Amino acid sequence: MIYLDYAADTPVCQEVLKTFNEVSIKYFANPNANHALGRVAKAYIEQTTKEIAELLNIKPEELIYTSGATEANNLAIKGVAEQYGRKGKHIITSYLEHSSITGPLSYLQEKGFEVDFVRILPNGQIDLEHLKELLRADTILASFAAVDSELGIIQDLKAIKEVLKAAPNCLLHVDATQAIGKVDVNLDCIDLMTFTAHKLYGIHGIGALVKKEKIYLTPVIHGGLSTTAFRSGTPTLALIASMKKALELALSGQNAAYEKVSSLNKQIREALTPYPEILINSDEKVASPYILNISLKGMKASIMQQKLEEKEIYISTKSACVTPNTPSRPVLALSNDRKRALSTLRISLSHLTTQDEVNTFVEAFKACYEEMK
Repeated sequence: MIYLDYAADTPVCQEVLKTFNEVSIKYFANPNANHALGRVAKAYIEQTTKEIAELLNIKPEELIYTSGATEANNLAIKGVAEQYGRKGKHIITSYLEHSSITGPLSYLQEKGFEVDFVRILPNGQIDLEHLKELLRADTILASFAAVDSELGIIQDLKAIKEVLKAAPNCLLHVDATQAIGKVDVNLDCIDLMTFTAHKLYGIHGIGALVKKEKIYLTPVIHGGLSTTAFRSGTPTLALIASMKKALELALSGQNAAYEKVSSLNKQIREALTPYPEILINSDEKVASPYILNISLKGMKASIMQQKLEEKEIYISTKSACVTPNTPSRPVLALSNDRKRALSTLRISLSHLTTQDEVNTFVEAFKACYEEMK
């Protein structure tokens, strides 16, 4: 079995699972309980939160625990809209964003907010000149992925934030789900940032929203004590501890993993480039090596995916959260070619991916390609 869909999900690391089990057994009391065991659990959460904050170079009070990136994105977008809507109802985003961004934005449009989509350049990065044109006095939020989940394009967040300074009420929200632990993310220029553990070889059910101290949000979930006033619910101590371990391991091994994955990505690119019917959508200069998106000219990507699955090789056609049999919005925005956007495949790599796996995948892909052709 060869798994090349790490952008969708990652296997849980044994060290992370061990941490979860140990903490679950040792700290079983409710951290909100007013007795000794509860106080011990609360102290452990506070210490773990401090350690996560140190890893991200933020303040502990800027960390809000959520059930995952989808909730964190909803809290960031809806929370800003509710809190700062009196200053304006204009939001800017792009067609590269995950459905957990476009979903709450569609909801806000029904509530009277106006959403503009900035153009992207031929390499997939945000068109900063168009972003300047879209900015208004009533713009309160811009939301962009640090690394988008389909093309893998790395955005220049510092340059984006510089442009946004022209709109004094505009906050920058960044979905860093595909970035944290893989590529460097400059949190100094970000107002809100989201990530989740299960993209970091952690456990499902835990994510976070980083909210800079000066910013206020209207909560999406109300009632019940937690670690913050911005998100209610009994803190999930074992999940929080396991996320810290996953984040710690990812950040400590980030450079070595990046080098290894870059080499594997280059090998696949070189193997596929000679075929005129294979169009590479992920620009080599600005895309994360962890994601390689291609289109099959005149072929059905779903059939290629099926043929590879028969060989126990697993890749995706688009993001796992995208409706099947629809064009890839990022590829459509990039190419303005609906047929190209309907025939996409996403190969996503990991530090766990081996050279033998890539060799086998390349040979299997070529064989399936020749058969389909």
